[in-house]
Amino acid sequence: MWPYHPELLARPVPRYTSYPTAAEFRDAVGHGDMAAALDEVEGDTSISLYLHIPYCRAICWYCGCNTGAANRTARLDAYLARLHEEIDLVAARLGGRGRIGRIAFGGGSPNAIPPAAFAALVAHLRAAFASERMTLSLEIDPRGFDSDWAAVVADAGVTRASLGVQTFDPALQAAIGRVQPHDEIIRTVGLLRAAGVGSINFDLMYGLPGQDEAALAATLEQSIALAPERLAVFGYAHVPHLIPRQRRIDARALPGAAERFAQAALAHERLTSAGYRAVGFDHFALADDTLARSADSGTLRRNFQGFTEDQAETLIGLGASAISEFPDRLLQNAKNAGEWHQAIGAGRFATARGVARDPVEQRRARAIAAVLCHGRAELADLPEREAIRLRLHRFEQAGLIDWQGTRLRLNGDALPYARSIAAAFDAWRTEDDMRFSHAV
Repeated sequence: MWPYHPELLARPVPRYTSYPTAAEFRDAVGHGDMAAALDEVEGDTSISLYLHIPYCRAICWYCGCNTGAANRTARLDAYLARLHEEIDLVAARLGGRGRIGRIAFGGGSPNAIPPAAFAALVAHLRAAFASERMTLSLEIDPRGFDSDWAAVVADAGVTRASLGVQTFDPALQAAIGRVQPHDEIIRTVGLLRAAGVGSINFDLMYGLPGQDEAALAATLEQSIALAPERLAVFGYAHVPHLIPRQRRIDARALPGAAERFAQAALAHERLTSAGYRAVGFDHFALADDTLARSADSGTLRRNFQGFTEDQAETLIGLGASAISEFPDRLLQNAKNAGEWHQAIGAGRFATARGVARDPVEQRRARAIAAVLCHGRAELADLPEREAIRLRLHRFEQAGLIDWQGTRLRLNGDALPYARSIAAAFDAWRTEDDMRFSHAV
């Protein structure tokens, strides 16, 4: 379906859930930067919240998230108590300014904590930010999700849930350290539907060790049969030099670049044939889901949760390693839980890394998002537009892009190259930067 140009995909590139990316964050920031950013929030500013729960019942070998094993009750309790303190710290600084429209719980696996603890967090958030009408979303590990959790999900009013499925193939599950029987996924979906969750997402992966097109096709068929409203299909990024736990994965069994490309194409063809709308370069949604409608209306955006219909330009992250996004800066909490504990316990924001975004950087960020979300971008207000056009000449020669004056447009076959095309707008990238994954 897609033309394969391996030379255009050879360079590792970011996923661009932010620009600049977290790789550009520096440690010359702290409490005062977060305090100043919150002080600048105006009364009617739309705000989204993200709460990071860095614990899982079991650690998957492929995972690059900041997470640890949830095997010590005292550690979990201490983390949650401090998270409540951070909620109060942020709410006090905002002083009633801003409107909280969405709250997302991620990790790790938020359902690694007791369901009653999750209910307490939701109640505290609603009280602290004086908002009853908030969209709640929750990442879920089907291993350990039960009827008690489903009851709390229903009571809290969670309307969106994302399940880490990855693959239904038992052999592949064993190869990546995430064994979860098919029946567990079916049971979890049933519990979520009964709890009133109207939008369910499956995270799937291609490019896994030992995976071939037949195995991927089987997982796609099993996923379609369960009718999730959304799917995200990610290419596995094998970077053991950055993620030591990936050393347990047999690199010799990983599919090659051409095989990965074919698997990505297969996923796109099968899901779109089944009625899913392709959203961005790796998300899919049923036509009546808000994500698909956002893509159709041209309002699709991208943030740390991936492609989203969320229009808030301010995102406040709570918890160890959580990232906050403001128009003019990106700020990340300390990754180390001990450092995060110490800061919050002292009544200070745990901001440890970040980067400022001047007006030019903000324009670059908008251009990158436009490429990824809408397949087009305007270069007129970028000072290096001629350099960008030069960097994109190979893509133009391949027929993947064309120009209308200073406006770039991606052609229909350019979807798997979107990240590589977006990288041409990135003022921080070098050709030999190996900190990222390949686009496909």
